[in-house]
Amino acid sequence: MADLSRRRFLEDSLLAAAALAVGPASAAVAGEAKAVGPNEKLSIALLGVNGRGRELMRWFTRKDTVFSYIVDPDEEIGRQVADSLSEKQGSKVKFERDLRKAFDDKSVDLVVVATPNHWHSLAAIWAMQAGKDVYVEKPVSHNVSEGRRCVETARKYNRICQTGTQCRSMGGTIEAIKFVQSGQIGKVDFARGLCYKRRKSIGPKGIYNVPASVDYNLWQGPAAERPLTRPRFHYDWHWQYHWGNGDMGNQGPHQMDICRWGLGITSLSEKVISYGGRLGYEDAGDAANTQVAIHTIGDKTLVFEVRGLETPPLLGASIGVIFYGTDGYVVLTSYEGGAAFDKKGEKIKTFKAGGDHAGNFIAAVRSRKHTDLTADILEGHLSAGLAHTGTISYRLGTPMPVAEIKKQLAAVKCHDNCLETLERTIEHLKANNVDADKTQMALGPMLTMNPTTETFVGNNAANEMLTREYRKPFVVPPAGGV
Repeated sequence: MADLSRRRFLEDSLLAAAALAVGPASAAVAGEAKAVGPNEKLSIALLGVNGRGRELMRWFTRKDTVFSYIVDPDEEIGRQVADSLSEKQGSKVKFERDLRKAFDDKSVDLVVVATPNHWHSLAAIWAMQAGKDVYVEKPVSHNVSEGRRCVETARKYNRICQTGTQCRSMGGTIEAIKFVQSGQIGKVDFARGLCYKRRKSIGPKGIYNVPASVDYNLWQGPAAERPLTRPRFHYDWHWQYHWGNGDMGNQGPHQMDICRWGLGITSLSEKVISYGGRLGYEDAGDAANTQVAIHTIGDKTLVFEVRGLETPPLLGASIGVIFYGTDGYVVLTSYEGGAAFDKKGEKIKTFKAGGDHAGNFIAAVRSRKHTDLTADILEGHLSAGLAHTGTISYRLGTPMPVAEIKKQLAAVKCHDNCLETLERTIEHLKANNVDADKTQMALGPMLTMNPTTETFVGNNAANEMLTREYRKPFVVPPAGGV
């Protein structure tokens, strides 16, 4: 990988032209997307229906929308959904395996991206180049560079691009953030995001057959071709870095987004260090199931913890966020809210209210103002980017004894008690019969980033991991090439 950056620089201009040539035919005329009247139904192409796409199908079933396409490389699943949806909505929903077919249809207004992670950015970019507005699930990118290309594309083509971080539209979370920022729990310079969610083994690594109903070429898309090495084809790609991002990138963009929002962080972090491992079992996965990432941005600290083994909540939160103030704390225990506590731990306020994230997207589509979005693509890029940079530090790490991890973390300057967090992690592992000295965690280097250029300072190996080598013709455009 050492020469990736230099090769990428030399090849980028040619690859960008090639990618656009095989992308949607209408990419060069994005400004010709049809105008939609205020009372006209918006036509939707939904990409990916084997998981999250089913829930998004429910969200986007509205009086002012109509589904025109279901797109999925798995023909068996895709056709079943398209046929069922056709019957329910009373009009034909076309099925396609290849998303470019939907992008070339000028009658399509909106594209909803619920593909595996490695497809998120390229699908969004091609759709916006073809004149579509896009709702893209988190993480909006598989790596940092892709996320920035999404932002550039949305701005260049004047597209509305919403991120699937729905907490930004939930009334309870909005109220909680206002409370945190109001000073009612004092000065807040530290937030902790949590993903304490049991993840079981995905089975032994081997060579498995791709389901006959799947077009594996289209499924792989931008990722370099590799055989199937996990028993279950669908969903378990999350735990292989070639396709997914582990729970740091699966759940992290939700909670780190809330942390950023409350702390007023509007860039990637200046410093990040991470440790962890895939512990408690050996399987086909390579993504950490136990991980801590520590970000510092100015005088603020943002920590995210992943625990995939059995574990109790922290201050009542398992999937949530904790804001620590000088006069109290706020704990968000759901996507719709939580509670505030004083220094003694007495509850002083409760936050709970839902919202309409899809409705916010559609309203912005009609207003043509990306500033009307609660979760603009830029927010999605930054929050996914924090997940990616934390993972980069971890993946560059070296397994080491607990004593050495303690020694190095003792030198980290931030608002968290890093050694206390490490001790809690070790105790968690012990409770799951994992001896962290025998099955060692990897501690990554402290990485320094220039938030303006979104590149690391003095670490070529880390910079190479900000992007990836793409498989032609599924190439994410380079900087300036969208």
